[in-house]
This record gives sequence, structure tokens and C-alpha cells, in this order.
Amino acid sequence: MKVLVCISHVPDTTAKINFTSDQKSFDKNGVSFVINPYDEFGLTRAVWLQEKQGATVTVVNVGTAETEPTLRKALAIGANDAVRINAEPTDGYFVAKQIAHLVKENNYDLVIAGRESIDYNGTQVPGMLAAMLDWPFVNACVGLDINGDQAEVIREIDGGKEKSVVSLPSVIAGQKGLVEEKDLKIPNMRGIMQARSKPLSVIEPVDADLKTEAVHYEKPAPKGDCKMIDPDNVEELVNLLHNEAKVI
Repeated sequence: MKVLVCISHVPDTTAKINFTSDQKSFDKNGVSFVINPYDEFGLTRAVWLQEKQGATVTVVNVGTAETEPTLRKALAIGANDAVRINAEPTDGYFVAKQIAHLVKENNYDLVIAGRESIDYNGTQVPGMLAAMLDWPFVNACVGLDINGDQAEVIREIDGGKEKSVVSLPSVIAGQKGLVEEKDLKIPNMRGIMQARSKPLSVIEPVDADLKTEAVHYEKPAPKGDCKMIDPDNVEELVNLLHNEAKVI
């Protein structure tokens, strides 16, 4: 079984986010990048399938050369090989189109992606990818087992969880719960050394229309001062909610 895991190269959650002076792009200076946490849950599950069922695990990223350390970390965690599609990931449609082309060329049985990336939170790529491939798609997946040519999946729904069976090939969008946090793999020295010799292929992108364009970025407005109201002064509270906050 051939498993492809999509890896996003995202800012560390502790990073301080800034934009360029014209407010048209993200300022990467001084920012450290990591594997998207949702993708890491998927990668860990894929490595489990590798260990238990002999799956071959490939990781893919659409990005420039600066993303290769993140791919090397994925190799150190346990992936067999990596592919970098040499392009700036301009929007979700562009990324999905690149990965779909790779999948069609290599006959993967299963694609695992994170539900979303923590930088843009678009939740677009997995669903678009499944539509382009005309494959079954399971979103918000918190359980995954493979039985022959079928995937037994559990996904979160409003008010509970849903268990279903989909045929392979399929696209799975995972999240926290796909594996337990304690089971996430931290690369050890042996894995890091092995990752240096594992294949990392660089391929050029296929043509794809750009469907969106970032026009302007801005940070959220700073929070105002907190006003403390005496619990017995209901009239003042109502007045502030009505005339200042304008929520009633």
C-alpha cells in the first residue's frame, strides 16, 4: 500500500507574526517553521500503517527550498521518501492541483492530509484534492484503520462521532485524535541520521490558474481597556453594552 502524506510548512505557534511595510505579505524574518500539527497527526498514523501493515509512506510539500528542513523532519519521523513540488503555495486550489497531478502519476492508495493548516486555516486542500481525483473524502477524521481495500474511519460530527467504511483509494483529512498526542513521534538521533540519506525529490509544478489573491493583511485591533462594573450597578452595565459595545 502506498500512502501519501501532505505536509504544510507553517510558523511555530509561539512565533510573533508581522507583515511587510506595505501590508501585502507575511514577514518571515526571525520566524521558525514546523510541520503543521494536523499533518503531524496524519504522518504519525501513516508511519503506524508502515510498521503494522508494510505501507510505503511518502511525504509531499508544495513550497520552495526553504521547506526542505520540514520535509527532512518528516523523514526523520519515519517517512520513506519525500517530494517537494517547487512552487510558492499561492492558494488552496493551486496546491491541490499540484498534489492531484502527483497522485495521478504515482498511483497512491491513500492520501492523508491535515484538516487545515494553522497559518491560513482554509480547510480547502483535502476536499479540493478529493474532488479533482474523484475519490471518497472523509473530513475531521479521528480514527483510521485499513482492512484490505477499505478504510474504516471515525470522524467528528455535531454532537458525536460517525463511523463509516470507504473504499480505497481515498483522501483522509485528519485532526487531533487520529493518534493520541503522547504517540506523536519525536525524531531521535538515529532517525535524523537516516533522514539525511532518504530520497527527497524536487519536481516542477504543473500549470494551474490562481483563484484567489491576497490584497491586504492586517493584525486584529488591540483590545481596549477592561472596565470593571459593580455587580449591583446593572443600569451602568446595560448602558455600556448598549451605547459603547453596541451589542444590545
